[in-house]
Amino acid sequence: MPADSVRTDVVVVGAGPVGLMLAGELAHGGVDVVVVEKRRAPNTESRASTLHARTMEILDNRGLLPDFGNPPNEPRGHFGGIPLDLTLPSSHPGQWKVQQTKTEAVVEEWALSLGAELMCKHELVAVTDHGDRVEAEAIGYDGVRRQIRARYLVACDGEDSTVRRLIGADFPGQDAGRELLRADVAGIEVPNRRFERLERGLAIAARRPDGVTRVMVHEFGSSAQERTGDAQFEEIVTVWKRVTGEDISGGTPLWVNAFGDASRQLTQYRQGRILFAGDAAHRQMPIGGQALNLGMQDAFNLGWKLALHVRGKAPAELLDTYHSERHAVGRRVLANIRAQATLLLGPPSVEPLRAVLTELITSEEVRAHLAGMISGLDVRYEVDGPAHPLLGARLPCTTVRVREDRVGSARLLRSGGGVLLDLRPGTPTGDTTTAGWEDRVTRLAAVAEPGSDLDGIDRLLVRPDGHVVWIDQGAGDEGLHDALERWFGPPR
Repeated sequence: MPADSVRTDVVVVGAGPVGLMLAGELAHGGVDVVVVEKRRAPNTESRASTLHARTMEILDNRGLLPDFGNPPNEPRGHFGGIPLDLTLPSSHPGQWKVQQTKTEAVVEEWALSLGAELMCKHELVAVTDHGDRVEAEAIGYDGVRRQIRARYLVACDGEDSTVRRLIGADFPGQDAGRELLRADVAGIEVPNRRFERLERGLAIAARRPDGVTRVMVHEFGSSAQERTGDAQFEEIVTVWKRVTGEDISGGTPLWVNAFGDASRQLTQYRQGRILFAGDAAHRQMPIGGQALNLGMQDAFNLGWKLALHVRGKAPAELLDTYHSERHAVGRRVLANIRAQATLLLGPPSVEPLRAVLTELITSEEVRAHLAGMISGLDVRYEVDGPAHPLLGARLPCTTVRVREDRVGSARLLRSGGGVLLDLRPGTPTGDTTTAGWEDRVTRLAAVAEPGSDLDGIDRLLVRPDGHVVWIDQGAGDEGLHDALERWFGPPR
């Protein structure tokens, strides 16, 4: 091909946390991947600062957590500004305060170390799905128009997705009616505020260890503004003064923006050889850090499936399960975010509703339900087979004994392949149940700890993303071959 052309297996558009996570997953799965990013330098804006329990488990599955150091853990989150204990059974319960810049840096280094290629300063200007391949064009920093040919393209280019616009993808939903103004400000002294609903509006202030204060404010009754760029600091100063009575004009703004309560979701996450993940697939108000976490979990679901198919191990139909599974999850998250936006930004007339929910959250069943929804720990996919609480759910946080070693759930999945976990006593080492799938599934004989969530289970098949897709409780191999072929393609 010409020097100004690129050929790869998969091109990922967007080098935010979602695109980089997907690139790492694809490279980890043995696929050539190129990431196209229009920015000239790494992002310096930490729009998101929260990693939830399920995302922490995912990062642990890939051995990435040591690179994050020791981020603060805050068990207390919120639902629409109402305090909520997010603690649930997990290796990393609660929420973890990690700036988005740190998350991007860690997953970028990981993806590049595995062989992913990053094309910065290239803006995508054309995309065509030819049925057997995808061709794209990007204009580089030097003005050269480069041709990119790939088997698949995945758009991870945010809520204003260029790919979505170029192909005219259907993105139904509602535009923003209300907004929060937000800024990171140095040199101000204001009280910390945790979702304070004052007489005239909502005010939030959190001072970081480095002395910078993040402020967010909404004036009740105000509408989202039509903007061609980010909000101005003077606007935040004015609204903050009206709502709190405090003057922050003497501070130095490091970053200013506004985000509204728009709610949209693609009709199809997979459109031929073009797929969408993260905010390119769904647009929502970033309440409680759910937007970033939802996107990274999209990437974790898609990466292994796309890698298996590109390597010729699984049919294209496996990619359809990405849409069916993650579209349903996204729809549910968007619904809970809309509810939270009403509780947060609604006028004083929502106070009775807030009072009722505050009472309900004291019920452990309600608390656990909401915490599971926000953290992503309650995600359960539709999987064929006899009813069992673990079928379709993620492998719970547990430890098994493999020979003389105690192995946690994260280590079981570190290879990136599937695992057939055999918990039967005295199973012959020559067991051939995974014959033909050895390159995709590891059979592992282990002993479960007494009283664990695995009690009463003889064997279980776990996908590379940690979700259980087959369980044996004394029925032998019934359904196992079908599950292996369904999720890992036909045997060799």
